[in-house]
Amino acid sequence: MERFILKKLLDWKNSPYRKPLILKGVRQVGKTWILKEFGKRYYENTAYFNFDENEEYKQFFETTKDVDRILQNLMLASGQKIVPDKTLIIFDEVQDCPKVINSMKYFCENAPQYHVACAGSLLGIALAKPSSFPVGKVNFMQIDPMSFEEFLLANGDDNLLACLESWDNLDPIPDAFFNPLCEKLKMYYVTGGMPESVFMWTKARDVAAMQEALSNIIGAYERDFAKHPNISEFPKISMIWKSIPSQLARENKKFLYKVVKEGARAREYEDALQWLVDARLVHKIYRSSAPGLPVAAYDDLSAFKIYLVDVGLLRRLAQLAPTAFGEGNRLFTEFKGALTENFVLQSLVTQFEVVPRYWAQSNPPYEVDFLIQQEESILVSFPVEVKSETNTSSKSLKNSRSCSRIR
Repeated sequence: MERFILKKLLDWKNSPYRKPLILKGVRQVGKTWILKEFGKRYYENTAYFNFDENEEYKQFFETTKDVDRILQNLMLASGQKIVPDKTLIIFDEVQDCPKVINSMKYFCENAPQYHVACAGSLLGIALAKPSSFPVGKVNFMQIDPMSFEEFLLANGDDNLLACLESWDNLDPIPDAFFNPLCEKLKMYYVTGGMPESVFMWTKARDVAAMQEALSNIIGAYERDFAKHPNISEFPKISMIWKSIPSQLARENKKFLYKVVKEGARAREYEDALQWLVDARLVHKIYRSSAPGLPVAAYDDLSAFKIYLVDVGLLRRLAQLAPTAFGEGNRLFTEFKGALTENFVLQSLVTQFEVVPRYWAQSNPPYEVDFLIQQEESILVSFPVEVKSETNTSSKSLKNSRSCSRIR
């Protein structure tokens, strides 16, 4: 399956300012596969080291900081060839190996001719811990679930992708393209963008296998909750995670702790929620007190929404069966607003450097789903209103436009 991140990786390879790379992403989003595929396409060979499968490799980083000695030990132990500028070195599952992460400083300073990429699950958590870190000595890159465009490619719908890419205005899409795109989008709501789930559908058309793949991924995430350093946070993380479908199903999607547990207070659960945010399993979107710029200056830190990393995982976590996506099905009709909003947010966070916000006011009651900040020649903020129906009328959107500013 084609992933658009390959272009970013190629830009990293060819950059005169290249540093060791840390590739972040949730479990089973395709980090290892994309790095191996990148190495196969653009290097003479790939040297792959997995620190979970071969824990003895960690010792090579604990006894010395000399890059040449580290690589010599790795080559002798693994039998893999490493040539400067021609070999992609992949260090995988490094989340529990602070010495490996710290060694990137010495690769950057003393051996820039080596092309090194690190990956691992829960790296966001590992990097958030107070420890020695090679600040300014690494490049970061984020890999997210497959986009709708990548899903279309995997499904063999190149013509529909070309249609989407050719539209650069808000004119109505002709029915000949609109109707099949709607059907493909429904299917994307079912599979989501996790590569294994997409593969089970696009290659095998196996709904049961696709369902099992998503269940296994959710199970793996839930087992990861136990890796929080404070074991007492485990049930809190789990309760927040399982409350997400209920949070998004409400008309007002502002996150409420009482939906997690009756009587729950922010101070009791905020650390557990932050763990999910650091792991990038959820996206936290703050309310903006006004549609001004920069958007961070108007954050209301007491009000926010949370969205799941992937719309397919949200559908599976909500236990919404694929059959619910049939024409006129009541269950899909009731929940498609939540799915659509999650899909839009999931698409936006990969396109903009600044995390979107939402805007709301109580008197009169207006709310706009997302505020986007885009920096080009000037700083621009524009609102996005999400509708899961063909009715595009929105008083909130019109009101936010009248209040928006450019600075």
